[in-house]
Amino acid sequence: MKQYRKLGLASLFVCLFFLCGCDSTSMKDVAVSSPEILSFSPESGSVGSEIVVTGEYLDDVVGATIGGGKAVILQKVSNRRLSLKVTNQARSGKIVLVNSIGEGVSEGEFTLEYPAPVVSQTGMPSEVEMGNNLLLSGSSMNVVSAVLFTAEGGTEGNEAEIISQSENEIVVKVPYVGSDKAIVTFKYFNGTKEVETSSSSAPKLTVKRYQPEVATTVFEPANVGDMVVLEGAYLNKIDKVLLDDIECTVTLQTESELKFVVPSSENYVDGDNTMVLKISYFDGREVLSLTDEFVVKVPFVYFWENRKVYAQGRIEGQLSSFFSPETGLVYANSDWSTVVDIVSMKYKDATCSANNKPAVSESEYNSVNPYFFFSGASAGQLQINSPANSKTQLRNFYSTTNSSSQVTGGKIDCYGTPALTFLWLDPSKSGYKTLIDEVKNGTLSKIDETTFPIDVEAKTCRGFSIASAKASPNTDVWAPDIFKVGEEKIANVDAVLLVFYYNVKGSVDNVADNIKRIGVLHIKTVDFKLYNNTNAPSSSSIEFDMYWQKQDYDYSKVQ
Repeated sequence: MKQYRKLGLASLFVCLFFLCGCDSTSMKDVAVSSPEILSFSPESGSVGSEIVVTGEYLDDVVGATIGGGKAVILQKVSNRRLSLKVTNQARSGKIVLVNSIGEGVSEGEFTLEYPAPVVSQTGMPSEVEMGNNLLLSGSSMNVVSAVLFTAEGGTEGNEAEIISQSENEIVVKVPYVGSDKAIVTFKYFNGTKEVETSSSSAPKLTVKRYQPEVATTVFEPANVGDMVVLEGAYLNKIDKVLLDDIECTVTLQTESELKFVVPSSENYVDGDNTMVLKISYFDGREVLSLTDEFVVKVPFVYFWENRKVYAQGRIEGQLSSFFSPETGLVYANSDWSTVVDIVSMKYKDATCSANNKPAVSESEYNSVNPYFFFSGASAGQLQINSPANSKTQLRNFYSTTNSSSQVTGGKIDCYGTPALTFLWLDPSKSGYKTLIDEVKNGTLSKIDETTFPIDVEAKTCRGFSIASAKASPNTDVWAPDIFKVGEEKIANVDAVLLVFYYNVKGSVDNVADNIKRIGVLHIKTVDFKLYNNTNAPSSSSIEFDMYWQKQDYDYSKVQ
């Protein structure tokens, strides 16, 4: 069926222009018709064969079938010629070409042949590396739909990726093989169903697997974040390093060396975690256990080292004053109202009913991580502060976004939410030295009800009297005789303090009661500076380490 487009006046001029400029163009060339097949060659072939079709109106062909099965249009050479590829869906029968107008059907039929692929042993390599490309030569290789590598003694092969394919050659990527000996078989369509060539006559190859060989056999206990080194051969073949089922981050991997980092996990328990160290390779198909007793050490306390805050910092670049022992982070002053203490910003001076006595709900109180800060005090001293202890301290802190405004939004009375107290451990007093040495030597490993028992009636913790624990001790308490009024000085303070964080009731009635968490603060260095040539040390910086209990204190566990 032929159709002719109606041409407007403008189109007619265009056509006349082309008629004048090109002798081969005629009015017939702008006609649209269903395809016409005049001949095709060859008249028979197998899957993968190329058929050249000649005819008319072949430019707009969008689909082709052979015997009702789909064929691939390889190339439209011209309006009178195109080429097709025989697929495994094709069957013996007529060739049909389709465009938007209709279809054209061949007069003759294409005969589909189903030869079995045959591999030539000539040039066949005796061995090949897993993962490399392999060239297989022979006859009727174009009919192959899959190439299988089966480990010697195995019953099920793994399919190789076909890289390229022609009648006489096929190139494949050698897949995973479970041993160093493999046979190669082919799948193809025999006219009725897909079958596989016989394994008895299949080519046999030696497969170089290059399995990782780890020479490292001794593994020391490690902390989260520690680097572990494996040595051996073919370590570049390793896909993953695992502790039980936790994947480790690999930071270096060569043929002879691999480095990985001990990962963090919510599944760890405090203390020693004995785990299986494994490697997986060959796309996870094989797993090797290196040891069943790899120990990940998880401390019983949080330990935050070399933190630095500024006491009511008022100078750009020094406006980070708030520290949380729960997160280990130092927070910028500008983050106080949106990150550090949203509850306090909501209620301001109504957050507490009195110093260190919160007046908010328990859920609101617990939504704020405990934190503390340093500030300038009268007589030119520094002061450690419980946020809930004063409604006039926070308004003196400035914001990084606007150094002329307070974090509370102005000269506004505002209690902080968390309630804490602090007790300086006087090194001259008996009983304190053991704990002080543990802190300074970095050997404090546990804070719990056994190592820090509390006696509420006696007001003791670990046998120390904590009746004098204060919510805002000054430097004359924890750094006696070190700093003088009006004198700037950098000093190694080396002060150790017990820190108590309370539940929502606060610490008003008894400093030994209602404790939620216990910490140990080691103030190492203070750069004591004055602000604006006054006696106020509100530009001072403080460097410290912090130990912090991981779990809420349970008085019922005290023995």
